[in-house]
Amino acid sequence: MTHAISLTPAEIGGIARRIDRPVVLVGLMGVGKSTVGRRLAAILGTDFIDVDEEIERAANRTISEIFETHGEAYFRDGERRVIARLMGEAHGVIATGGGAFVDPETRGIILGQAIAVWLDCDVDTLVERTSRRNDRPLLRTGDPREILAKLKDQRSAAYADAPIHVLTNNGPHAETAERILEAIDAWL
Repeated sequence: MTHAISLTPAEIGGIARRIDRPVVLVGLMGVGKSTVGRRLAAILGTDFIDVDEEIERAANRTISEIFETHGEAYFRDGERRVIARLMGEAHGVIATGGGAFVDPETRGIILGQAIAVWLDCDVDTLVERTSRRNDRPLLRTGDPREILAKLKDQRSAAYADAPIHVLTNNGPHAETAERILEAIDAWL
């Protein structure tokens, strides 16, 4: 079942014309940054970039391999450099990894050069969504529910610096993308 966008093409076009910098989606793993980001970019008629995919392409390694070989601090440094580069390339919608916005320097880059949107949902939904893939290094060290609850508690204050906060749910991605557009419209 597909959800029809209730915003008209004219309304979407009006919002899109007012967006003068990248829309950067932040939030925990599993909130839907990549999936919803692709849908949002399609609605806006712009490109979509997944930061984790860009890092893997640049390093010619998976995120898991980078974490295992070099550790999280090394990964975050590379992530910051990739995000800074992407900010300068005028992309439309960018999905970050879950920890990117927690880094103060990376958060400053995003807040200064983009429209930051915090996608958020409950821990049960995060557990269900993240269980679909086995490429989450931070979830390999224990009980995923405990880890996600702890990460949500630790990172929410940083995510709250994003000027736009949108709750995701298990509804169609188009609905979430439309709520993001409406929130950006209200914020602008």
